[in-house]
Amino acid sequence: MNSYISGVSDVPLLGETIGENLDRAVARFGDREALVDCASGRRWTYAELGASVEEVARGLVALGIGKGERVGIWSPNTPEWVLVQYATAKIGAILVNLNPAYQRQELVYALNQSGVCLLVSAQQHKSSDYRAMIEESRGECPALREVVYPGDPSWDRLLSRAAEVDSSRATDRAARLSCDDPINIQYTSGTTGFPKGATLSHHNILNNGYFVGELMGYSEQDRVCLPVPFYHCFGMVMGNLGATSHGACIVIPAPSFEPAATLRAVEQERVTALYGVPTMFISELGLPDFDDYTLTSLRTGIMAGSPCPTEVMKRVMSEMHMEEVAICYGMTETSPVSTQTRRDDNVERRTGTVGRVLPHLEVKVVDPATGTTVPRGAAGELCTRGYSVMLGYWAAPEETAQVIDAARWMHTGDLAVMREDDYLSIVGRIKDMIIRGGENVYPREIEEFLHRHPKIYDVQVIGVPDDRYGEEIMACVIPVEAEDPPTAEEISAFCRGQLAHYKIPRYVRTQDAFPMTVSGKVRKVALREMAAKELGAEAAGEHPSS
Repeated sequence: MNSYISGVSDVPLLGETIGENLDRAVARFGDREALVDCASGRRWTYAELGASVEEVARGLVALGIGKGERVGIWSPNTPEWVLVQYATAKIGAILVNLNPAYQRQELVYALNQSGVCLLVSAQQHKSSDYRAMIEESRGECPALREVVYPGDPSWDRLLSRAAEVDSSRATDRAARLSCDDPINIQYTSGTTGFPKGATLSHHNILNNGYFVGELMGYSEQDRVCLPVPFYHCFGMVMGNLGATSHGACIVIPAPSFEPAATLRAVEQERVTALYGVPTMFISELGLPDFDDYTLTSLRTGIMAGSPCPTEVMKRVMSEMHMEEVAICYGMTETSPVSTQTRRDDNVERRTGTVGRVLPHLEVKVVDPATGTTVPRGAAGELCTRGYSVMLGYWAAPEETAQVIDAARWMHTGDLAVMREDDYLSIVGRIKDMIIRGGENVYPREIEEFLHRHPKIYDVQVIGVPDDRYGEEIMACVIPVEAEDPPTAEEISAFCRGQLAHYKIPRYVRTQDAFPMTVSGKVRKVALREMAAKELGAEAAGEHPSS
């Protein structure tokens, strides 16, 4: 049996725009709460959310924003982010998500590459002075006509201009939209070369958010807490669209991730679903007063973004009451989710796999060298096909052709194994796989094992250059106690007899934190760069017998 499966479903795909879907939710759930911002205390019912979205949409039309024009948003999580997301969809503008961590040159690149004509931006966040960077960059961005800052008179002017556009004009505009129109550009992290703008349609992201919510059993009774960034698909698709397509409530705990603020929001807002990457859940569980929070309203949530250690998942299910928590796997280019665990899955499937294919999608596992589908149980590159695959990278046809083949399969770059029960396990990235002395080593396996060590709080395993073996293995460790980190000898002894000799880390690097992307993924490329510089000649020195 080969490694191919398609997602069968009795529930049809949605053939509507995001605006039409929101209108249906407003009509059906008008009096129910739709959006809560814990930081400001502001709240919207569905009727109020619909009215606010319409106001922003008409304001954008009054400013001359046409169908297909790009509107950038550069901000942490705020209610205005949500309003702009739905308002741009209503008028057929393309929302360009800008990473809140961008510095000036990255901002300039993204604005120019996508041709943003209007930018909605926070004035500042943490140590970043957005306004100063924008003003310094205006002369380098010829397409940028206008900048609007929520909380500033420019935002008030946008709203006041809505009165210039009557409702019939806005309705006519919406009627001319197609669900296949491009509606969103999301820039990939750009760990190699410049970031690429994954271009997504209404059909791509609305259906993906909807079916993720369907598999989680969402209804108007649910309240979804989103400490993950809206800039990323995790927040705006799996979160916002997953919620509004089911009449659920979006809860914003804070502008950016704060573990205590997140648990406080869960408790005070009686949240039923909590999202996060594994490092977020690790931080929440590690709070000194974790046991003081009442989290019994939780039943589900999503853990995604990077592989979750088994022990962390078990604690989330038991101590955070998230018995139905889902593991989701995907990438920005696939809207993002391709596979997901199910509500009634047993613990082994929740902790040992990334679930099975979503409805209406196809996945297969292929030999990276030949492209042929491998047998069940064999590792290869995971490929996805279906409604979720992006339209392409914005203005980059050659780069698009490198990842989407002639048959419309998206090549993920992830190494996976498809089991006999149709569930998939991710064993690593092709680029993260360590080849030591001819042996393929998958970091995930070693990380899972090392999470059991009593002195290890979190761990990432990387390959470092080595003259004799090509690569050697390094464990980058955040210790439980900073003053008592595990030594290389302790870790080697812990692994001996449990892991094959070539999988035992030769090096151990202790650190306070890992370099992260804004979406919460560990940047292994940065870890490898730091480690290679530090090791230098040491990595080419004497080697233990093996």
